[in-house]
Amino acid sequence: MLQFAFALLPSAIIFLCLLKVVFSQADEFSWNGDGAESDVRSSTENVCLTDPASCGCCLMQQQIHRMKQFFNASLNELEKELTKTKAVLNNVRASRSAFSVALTNEESLKCIGPYRDDKIIPYKHIFINLGDGYNSETGIFTAPRSGVYSLALTIFSDAGSPGNTLAACASLQVNSKVLAGPREMNMQDQEDSSTIVVAVHLKAGDRVAVNLPIGCFLCDDSSHYNTFTGFLLYSTD
Repeated sequence: MLQFAFALLPSAIIFLCLLKVVFSQADEFSWNGDGAESDVRSSTENVCLTDPASCGCCLMQQQIHRMKQFFNASLNELEKELTKTKAVLNNVRASRSAFSVALTNEESLKCIGPYRDDKIIPYKHIFINLGDGYNSETGIFTAPRSGVYSLALTIFSDAGSPGNTLAACASLQVNSKVLAGPREMNMQDQEDSSTIVVAVHLKAGDRVAVNLPIGCFLCDDSSHYNTFTGFLLYSTD
């Protein structure tokens, strides 16, 4: 029995030495601080030179440290891309601007005008008002941002009976300046209509409206013969 104990003594001494080396080196490794990677590399090289048996453990520590750095760098890049994507999405949402309105939505035909003075037409029936740029009380569309807009205007008038004077006319205005003005004044038929479509560059805050000139009148019902439409093609901000 005593001989067996003496035979195991060298192995036990070697095992204790290995434990001492491992635990003495464990305190030298840290994931905190800028010099952590260099400390790990230096410790690994020293241990591999002095004690090859502990080298595998130190190399594993070094690889784990590198994987943590790679993961953190990748996460930072993903966060940056997410921020950029959110900014683009918010810009797209802010760019949405479209409206389409009609003069009225009543069952029976109703005419407005003629008036003694020019008057801005308030289109009351709203098909869409994306971005809330159009005000149905004033009849004015305010451009939310600078860009190229598509504007369309269709007018219709009914003289009431053949031979009556027909004056179907209106003008599309930007900041009170006439952009285009469809007009039809004759006595050849009872009904007349006209349409214009333009693309125009507007600045943020520009005011677009339809003006009813002196002596003109328009008629509409739920068939929506008179419409005013505009939308942003692309922003130039």
